[in-house]
Amino acid sequence: MKKQNNTLRIISFLLVVFIVAAGCRLTRTVQETPETVNEPIPQETTLEPLPNQQSQTILVPEWASLEGSLEALYENVSPGVVSLQYVTDQGNGQGTGFVIDREGHIVTNYHVASEVEEMEVHFPSGLKVYGSVIGTDLDSDLAVIKVEVDPDLLVPLPLGDSNAIKVGQTVVAIGNPYGLSGTMTVGIVSARGRVLDSMRQTETGTYYSSGDTIQTDALINPGNSGGPLLNLNGEVIGVNRAIQTAGMSITGGAVNTGIGFAISSNTVVKVVPALIENGSYAYPYLGLSSYSNMSLAMIEALNLPQSTGAYVASVVSGGPADDAGIIGGVQTNLSQGLDMGGDLIIAVDGIEIKDFSELMSYLVLETSVGDEIVLTVIRDGRLLDIPVVLGQRQ
Repeated sequence: MKKQNNTLRIISFLLVVFIVAAGCRLTRTVQETPETVNEPIPQETTLEPLPNQQSQTILVPEWASLEGSLEALYENVSPGVVSLQYVTDQGNGQGTGFVIDREGHIVTNYHVASEVEEMEVHFPSGLKVYGSVIGTDLDSDLAVIKVEVDPDLLVPLPLGDSNAIKVGQTVVAIGNPYGLSGTMTVGIVSARGRVLDSMRQTETGTYYSSGDTIQTDALINPGNSGGPLLNLNGEVIGVNRAIQTAGMSITGGAVNTGIGFAISSNTVVKVVPALIENGSYAYPYLGLSSYSNMSLAMIEALNLPQSTGAYVASVVSGGPADDAGIIGGVQTNLSQGLDMGGDLIIAVDGIEIKDFSELMSYLVLETSVGDEIVLTVIRDGRLLDIPVVLGQRQ
């Protein structure tokens, strides 16, 4: 009997050991298996608060679904984006363009097409033809190239409404950076309504202004110039123009700081038809200059009644603003280097403006040569409405 009891105890003990070992093995196997395998990326992720911080919800983009959209966008749009190549006495050049209609018109930058009358146009399909430069505009930095190609082989890209885009909206650039055709980069709209220097010089050697420019962090490099900036619907909302650089890289090229600029599609809609029909575009001309990004110290030194508006630093003698009676600064503040006593423009045609860039955007998109606009200005504490007939840039 004792021998039988001892045998039962040994068997029971071995069973317990086996069960415990199996349990440990199972636990170890579960812990080594990644918990996120085959799980979708969540649209919202709640992060645990750091010590002494309140809990907060961080929105994480749903990149999985966006990735599928980007693939489809590229497949639909890239056939309409072309690489441009040309040769001059200074050497070889390259850029990007995109098809806008089945008549063979291609949009690019002025600074890409200005030095030649003819260039090679390379399509993603492998088709290569010569194209003729039929229109250029220094102020918007736009140009139009014409190719003779079977309409069935052309994929025109639709133009979107750049006024409808919002800061933070996802955008895509497709182009030919450093000769790498068909390159696609993704970013966001960083800002709207930026003002850059035009490529047209005034009689005094300064440059006119180019308004309604889109700022983006989508990667743009030399060779991207003239390519489309697109929304996720595949609509062109800008034409990539320039990058802001900081010094030179170790290979001798300019360093891209992640700030790119594109000509708005609404500017394209305004300018390109004239380039196709006439070869050029007549820009409305106001004939005044303004300080940009004024600091509080500048506003106080100029004794301005408010911080918004476009301060008239100077007017061009005999220009439209001068003829209408707009007053520019005349009393120099030596300590600040400012011309004092000018009008402060706070509205155009009844639409309030915050700064000079908004005034320029309005002139580019809403007016033409010969139009009469009404500038609302503050002068010596008085509110005045002054009609101005726009001239033409020379």
